[in-house]
Amino acid sequence: MDETEKLRVLLPHWIEHNGEHAAEFRDYAGRAGKVQKGLLAAAGLLEEANARLRDALDELGGPLEYHHT
Repeated sequence: MDETEKLRVLLPHWIEHNGEHAAEFRDYAGRAGKVQKGLLAAAGLLEEANARLRDALDELGGPLEYHHT
């Protein structure tokens, strides 16, 4: 598997993982008191990172399903 193929497998995982963290940050923000604004900002940055990662994935030809044998 070349580097492009690896990225086509890894990027969807990274995007999903970032999305889970962003959702968790937003969840905690509702009860985080004085750090609410920072948690919401961090969630927004992860979402922006995901947009760039999705762009990269699209440029590489989209996700590639990996089957380890």
